[in-house]
Amino acid sequence: MSTAPYCCDRLASDLTHGRTIHADRRECPDAFIAEMNGGFGLIVHDGGSSAVEIAFCPWCGAALPPMTR
Repeated sequence: MSTAPYCCDRLASDLTHGRTIHADRRECPDAFIAEMNGGFGLIVHDGGSSAVEIAFCPWCGAALPPMTR
């Protein structure tokens, strides 16, 4: 079952996790996915703001929109 506008409940859950605790979700060590430039990426927890673009949802396998450059 999906939670609009996301492909599945697990993606929606990850994207909303920690929003009340951290000013920036990239500061949350439990945050896994970032929405960026119209697409999605895996957060690189190295103290910066990097993320690696992903084309498919890690949980349900649905195609995700590409990031705009």
